[in-house]
Amino acid sequence: MAKIKTTFFCQNCGAESPKWIGKCPSCQQWNTFVEEVVQKTAAKEQWAAPNMQANKIHPKRISEIELGEQHRIDTQNEELNRVLGGGLVPGSIVLLGGEPGIGKSTLLLQVALQMKNQKVLYVSGEESEQQIRMRAERLNMTMSETFVLTETNTQRIAQAIKLIQPTVLIVDSIQTIHTEHIESSAGSISQIRESAGEFHKYAKLSNTPVLLIGHITKDGSLAGPKILEHMVDSVLHFEGDRNYDYRILRSVKNRFGSTSELGIYEMQNTGLRQVSNPSEILLSHRDQMLSGIAIGSTMEGMRPMLIEIQALVSTAAYGTPQRSTTGFDSRRLNMLLAVLEKRAGFRLGSKDVFVNVAGGIKVDDPAIDLAVVCAILSSNEDIEINDKTCFAAEVGLSGEIRSVNRIEQRITEAEKLGFERIIISKFNQKAIPKSGKIEVIAVNKVEDVFKYVFA
Repeated sequence: MAKIKTTFFCQNCGAESPKWIGKCPSCQQWNTFVEEVVQKTAAKEQWAAPNMQANKIHPKRISEIELGEQHRIDTQNEELNRVLGGGLVPGSIVLLGGEPGIGKSTLLLQVALQMKNQKVLYVSGEESEQQIRMRAERLNMTMSETFVLTETNTQRIAQAIKLIQPTVLIVDSIQTIHTEHIESSAGSISQIRESAGEFHKYAKLSNTPVLLIGHITKDGSLAGPKILEHMVDSVLHFEGDRNYDYRILRSVKNRFGSTSELGIYEMQNTGLRQVSNPSEILLSHRDQMLSGIAIGSTMEGMRPMLIEIQALVSTAAYGTPQRSTTGFDSRRLNMLLAVLEKRAGFRLGSKDVFVNVAGGIKVDDPAIDLAVVCAILSSNEDIEINDKTCFAAEVGLSGEIRSVNRIEQRITEAEKLGFERIIISKFNQKAIPKSGKIEVIAVNKVEDVFKYVFA
């Protein structure tokens, strides 16, 4: 009888230790090491399928490798296709993470039910067959070639895969799956690593794309060992505010596309609606113009969006002025306030300043600096900004208005949404589209913007 081998794993970061220690040397957390059995009992042959053939070991020169056209599987979901870089790559493994109840299962079930001419196997370790059928009824998509399996054991899942031979595999979620080769409980570091490794081997050998749903920890990172994120080809985060109906699908890692793309959905009773024009949910509709509001142009990947910046400047009620931001970097706000006070002469050091990005999204694009500055000045002077004016420029430490990238797309998006003028840096003038109805105002300093907007 083989000796049982045990190792201690950190339940927070996955660090390994031959003995128990109080403080993890990797993540600095206390009392996170748990003993787990790591002795493997048998070779994993359950994933062998008729269409799986081991590649012959024969190294090639890089010049000898043939480049073929990369075929992608259309998910019938434009937002997901955009984030993945054009669709699912055969043999890839995708990890989708997000908070509980944000809509991860709904998104992937909706994608599975929409995919045409594809045999999809949806493996659920969290819900029963009846619950999944009820969700499909709510989505009005029961007529589909999607197969459902409620199982948590990888050996039984492998048997179902041999029987059905799916073209796409969805697992909900990887934290509920366990293998018999590891004796620790489901959700442990060893089980997550081993189960994900088996699905990874299946995806590469069968050339079948696998989508895994993963839980996240309280600090927002994916639960389980860090090797899980290194093992997969793409890591997607599904996020959003519970106080709003929209959801954002963001790519954190993507071996087959850009990591700067994102997809936007709106949560409805009948499922997730794709939002092709994000500005429609990020710009609020008002009956009258109000001070402290400016429209800025930002880019998320290749997609231009216009967002509403709200600012409130008031006399400090306490000794220390407050600086509060929502959706905007507070350190960058302090920098912009220092620029306004030093370079433009506005006395804001004794006033409370609050900045909010409407819609609840988080933006780190420096192109919205000018919109933030104008919103602050509008609230401070109590003068409204014309609602047909938008801004797209970065503000430097010397008060200069700096150029930003993709200015043509920003101008085109503003014109499409009915804006009459856009204020940019004079260093972007060369990239201004020749034809267009929107008026483009090029400025050099913050003082120039103030004279034009608040004249």
